[in-house]
Amino acid sequence: MNALLPLLAGLGTGLALIVAIGVQNTYLLRLAVTASVRVVAAAVVVCAASDAVLILAGVLGVGVVVERFPLAVVVIRFVGAAFLLTYGVLAAKRALRPSGDAMRVEQAADDDGVPAPAAAPAGQTRTSIPAPSATAPSATAPSTSATSTSATSASATSPTAEPAGPTGVVPPGRGGVTTRPAAPTMRAAVLTMLVFTWANPHVYLDTLVFLGSVANQQGVDDRWWWTIGAAAASCLWFGALGFGGRLLRPLFARPLTWRVFDGLVAVVMLSFGVALAVGA
Repeated sequence: MNALLPLLAGLGTGLALIVAIGVQNTYLLRLAVTASVRVVAAAVVVCAASDAVLILAGVLGVGVVVERFPLAVVVIRFVGAAFLLTYGVLAAKRALRPSGDAMRVEQAADDDGVPAPAAAPAGQTRTSIPAPSATAPSATAPSTSATSTSATSASATSPTAEPAGPTGVVPPGRGGVTTRPAAPTMRAAVLTMLVFTWANPHVYLDTLVFLGSVANQQGVDDRWWWTIGAAAASCLWFGALGFGGRLLRPLFARPLTWRVFDGLVAVVMLSFGVALAVGA
């Protein structure tokens, strides 16, 4: 019972700090609706493990070192600001001028949404050619047949011809297209999340300085239970956001949803980037 109280206190304090709209949460939500389970799991591990390491370092007194070397925090601040501003500009560009898979699918739906008539082109050719008479062949039948045969051969061999009809044949170049933007690779997702985590000076202030000092105020024995609770808060939140965010995939099947989401991402990233640049 004595260990439960500091454990819950650490859990509540940790959740109060991380359950907010931030760069980590925004990027993790994007991965949740685009990337595979392996990529999302890796991103969740990066976030939770980074917080656990920083909280533990704060409890061990590393926060004091950070306070004594403010120049290091300044360098991290400008690096993080540059990265956030760049990412925010790219997100704003996606929101204002959407392109990529979502727009291609929207165009594909416009092109292929109307099913072709049940009669195939060959059937139409058979009905358009008059049946030859047994005693007097039509003078125009050979030329019409030749023209129809030539057109049919051209449509069959033309590289730009697209099959149509109720068979569900996917036109060349459109196979595997989904309404979600292309998901980042494992390497790209992990590296981006590492930058979002470790190039943000607020992370050091929140974990190394604030959480570390609060943990050390709990007493010699209780501070470790408090630390476990704070680290568990990161695991619970990032796990719930990463794996629970996959339930939003049907909502993000619409290109308009991505435009709105990218607009919000741009606002968040640019706001945090400007705040870091001016030292807020």
